Order: sequence, then C-alpha cells, then structure tokens
Amino acid sequence: MKNIYKTFFVLLIFSNSLVSQQAEEFDKPDQPRTILFIGNSYLYYGDSLHNHFKRMAEEHLVDYDGAASVKSATIGGARLKHHDVERLIKPKEISSIKKFDLIILQGGSSEPLTEENRKEFSYYAKKHVESIQLSGSKAALYMTHAFVKPHKDFEANQIKIINDIYTKVGKDNNALVIPVGLAFDIAYNEFPGIKLHHDDGTHPNLQGTYLAACTVFASIYGKSPIGLEYDYYGAISEKDKILLQQIADKATSKYFYEGN
Repeated sequence: MKNIYKTFFVLLIFSNSLVSQQAEEFDKPDQPRTILFIGNSYLYYGDSLHNHFKRMAEEHLVDYDGAASVKSATIGGARLKHHDVERLIKPKEISSIKKFDLIILQGGSSEPLTEENRKEFSYYAKKHVESIQLSGSKAALYMTHAFVKPHKDFEANQIKIINDIYTKVGKDNNALVIPVGLAFDIAYNEFPGIKLHHDDGTHPNLQGTYLAACTVFASIYGKSPIGLEYDYYGAISEKDKILLQQIADKATSKYFYEGN
C-alpha cells in the first residue's frame, strides 16, 4: 500500500454520525452486544473478520467481552441456502448465548451475478431474515465485494449489480445492509495502488478484512471508525489503519446519507 497516501479523503461533514434517515428505516438494534456472523470464506480469511470486529467493539462498548459475545459460523464456498440459520439462532446453540442481538448474513460471491442466482438469493435472504426476526433478533446483510483481476468472473462495474440486489433485498425485508462491497470499490477507485485481495482476485487479504471489519463497525454502531486504536497488534501499519478507517467512514456515510 505504498505511494497511495499523498491524497487523503476530505472527510464528510457527517462522518461522526452515520445514522441517516435511510438507515433509520431499517429494524436496527441499538448498540448490539451479541452478534453472529454467518457466511463463508470471505469472513474467515485474515484471521476471521469477527475477531477484528470484536476487538473494535471492545474499544467502543463499556465492560464488553468480545470473545464471549461475537461468534462466527462459516462454510467454505457457501451460499445463503447452505446455512441452517434456524438451528444456529436457537438459544445456546452457539456457546452460552441465549439470543443474538444481531445476525449478519453474508451471501456467496456469485449470488448477485445472474438473474437465476439473484432470485435464489432473494428467496433465502427473505426466509432467513424472517426466521431471525421471529426469534426476536435483528438481521443485517453483508454486501460482498466484487471480483478483481485475475479472477475469471471479473467484470468492470460489477459492484453496481451487487449493490442493487443487496439494497433491494435489505429494503424489502427491513434488514440493515452493511456496504462492504462499496468500501472496496471506493478504495480501488480512489487509491489505484491499494491491494485488498489475495492474488486469486476473490478472497480478502488482511487489509481487506480490516476494512470490512471497520465497515461493519460503522454500519451497526452508527459511529465512525476513525480513531480506533486497534491495529491487529501492529500488523496493520499506522498509515494503513488511518486510510482504511477513512475509507470505511466514507463508504458508510455515502451509503446511508446519499441513498441508493
């Protein structure tokens, strides 16, 4: 990520308050403390996104034990249809947690990319969100990032298709959308030298996972990640940390304030 720090973002006026009128339309929990991530390898690469997120949450919440409160259930290569969400959300099914305040659903990378896949994604998102809401928990959708070269399914402006289907499904089901995919897109457009993927063009590298965790943090707590001290015990450089926090702040501010 060298030679990309000459240009910094002009921070948005509203960067310290991300809860816009659009965000308030969703059935959003108030400062959730028990959180379950459900998805695939996009979540467990880079020492698992939930591990980074819980350490950020520990900075934000008072008397908070992230290890006991934030869990992750992943299946490599899984789509939404592959997850037994009804079982996962049962009381004490995962550790001693009786009920998760928030459950975050991450779909497969190719689910938004064809009409048939989008129909299937929409069906299972609705099914899972309904089960989550009936259990008394809140639901969120984790917008995946687009492929980059050299992945065989790379296409220019693929993020528009991903953004459109996640936003529609989120609105249709009263579920918060976490715009991770938009954060990656902003990063690549404004900082061409940045690298957020492994060489396969699909899985996030450590910087990509850190950016995703910052985006989740900003989306669900309505608070800018700028200023968080957590840097994965020094593995994320100070320059990278600041830049990635700024990108997450810009993506969430843009998504929730400007609308889609």
